[in-house]
Amino acid sequence: MRVIQIAPEDNVAVALCPITAGEVIQIGEQAAVKVLEDVPQGHKIALKEIKKEENIIKYGFAIGHATAEIKAGSWVHTHNMATNLAGEIEYSYQPEIKSIPSCEPEFFEGFRRKDGRAAIRNEIWIIPTVGCVNDVAKRMVALNQDLVTGTIDGLYTFDHPFGCSQTGEDHAQTRKLLAALVRHPNAAAVLVLGLGCENLTHEQFLEELGEYDSDRVKFLTCQKVEDEFEAGRKLLKECADYAGQFHREPIPVSELVIGMKCGGSDGLSGITANPTVGRFSDMMVARGGSTVLTEVPEMFGAEGFLMNRCINKEVFEKAVDMINGFKNYFISHNEVVYDNPSPGNREGGITTLEDKSCGCVQKGGTAPIMDVIGYGDPVVTRGLNMLYGPGNDLVSATAMTAAGAHMILFTTGRGTPFGAPAPTLKLSTNSQLAENKKSWIDFDAGSIVSGETIDESAKRLLELVIEIASGKQTQTERRGYRSISIFKDGVVL
Repeated sequence: MRVIQIAPEDNVAVALCPITAGEVIQIGEQAAVKVLEDVPQGHKIALKEIKKEENIIKYGFAIGHATAEIKAGSWVHTHNMATNLAGEIEYSYQPEIKSIPSCEPEFFEGFRRKDGRAAIRNEIWIIPTVGCVNDVAKRMVALNQDLVTGTIDGLYTFDHPFGCSQTGEDHAQTRKLLAALVRHPNAAAVLVLGLGCENLTHEQFLEELGEYDSDRVKFLTCQKVEDEFEAGRKLLKECADYAGQFHREPIPVSELVIGMKCGGSDGLSGITANPTVGRFSDMMVARGGSTVLTEVPEMFGAEGFLMNRCINKEVFEKAVDMINGFKNYFISHNEVVYDNPSPGNREGGITTLEDKSCGCVQKGGTAPIMDVIGYGDPVVTRGLNMLYGPGNDLVSATAMTAAGAHMILFTTGRGTPFGAPAPTLKLSTNSQLAENKKSWIDFDAGSIVSGETIDESAKRLLELVIEIASGKQTQTERRGYRSISIFKDGVVL
């Protein structure tokens, strides 16, 4: 198969490999179409004549309109099509709830925390409350690697530039996000490292954190001790003693929370990797597990795939507030709400925001949306959740980790090496990327182009997720790629 028509009503097909001018393509019983020009992999080919101003249909959905007459067999991209999106949209709740038949969950080998939560890693984290102590935290990690013994999987820190010179909502978001990371179940024990004069005071952090286990969470303020490394060593040894008591045991996959993200997308993202993740999400929901979908700007133009799947009117209203809130965020900064995808996305065959969004939301599968949660808030309802967050890879992956995601599935057609604090499993949309970047990619969904079904791909993915949850490292973990980025809106003093 060299091209695919995703939905029967589509007037474009997607090239699954580079197509040369003069080739003849045929889909089903449709009339054969001679390709008029070279078309790169992932890009669109007109299946029939498309008049100027006529909609371009892909995924069974209008992803833009023709800006010129387009002949059958022509390459369809930024030179001859544009977005349909402009201004505000009125939303009304018209429920289309599809029930997902339940099934018995498999088990993974994980850690059971004292508060009853499940974890897939048994790590010690150092969380800086302010950027001024980033290098101290990094040096502590380097000096104390001997504490990583027995069942302890690692000692890590996540640097960031905030915690001081912030005001209002930014200051609150930093405080909330860092406290959420401290609570993450993959962290068996945590050292919260402060300086002593930052805006994010020790008292503020304690208030944000709420009730905590003093055996699990330790605090060090560098200005209050003569030698922060000596004091840190003592506290980290206590963390290691606490973390070392946990051992892997069988836990049902129904207790997993899995984040879902895409970045560096291409024209195959919505055909291979994203639908695989969507089918996997449905499989997790069927087993009683939880998945998290974010990247709100990449829902713009494809809200119809999601909004009416909200389980009730209350969740629908929360989804509307999330979508409109993010649009207002754009508008308040005098930014265009419906801007074109990134240069890498366009090179990969994605033309408009609708094109990108329709492919992006495939990760959400078909399950009902059970809840919509805010930035820094935890997943509390099992099933498919939507999370307030931007499209930016590091910011949204950090937000999903803070929401309690044990692992993040990250689909990509271009490739990226980054990793979140939670194990970040990379899925390639095409097999060339999987072959060329073996040090980045954990799972090749490009096999769908060669004939594997989405169901088969999703089953493979579930098996790999269980392996990762049971201790197998992702490529990013093997290389120590872990970082965070905190959402910021306002001024820096």
